Amino acid sequence: MIEPILLGTSACHLCEQAEELLQQLDIVYEKIDIAEQEQWQERYANKIPVLLNVEEKKELCWPFTIADIQVVLTEL
Repeated sequence: MIEPILLGTSACHLCEQAEELLQQLDIVYEKIDIAEQEQWQERYANKIPVLLNVEEKKELCWPFTIADIQVVLTEL
């Protein structure tokens, strides 16, 4: 099972809100700062935070809810 990835940047209040939602669901995830990853920055700079289900090739762009997260991650 591959962990979902949360794309964001430091000092992003929306990214912090997204992390809080994931923590409420007790989901283990990988966090990637797109400022350090050019390929992610080009694709997601205007969409962060973004939750990726790499295994199912699904992405969830902000704004999202706990219910949205559960739908995107149902295959994990």
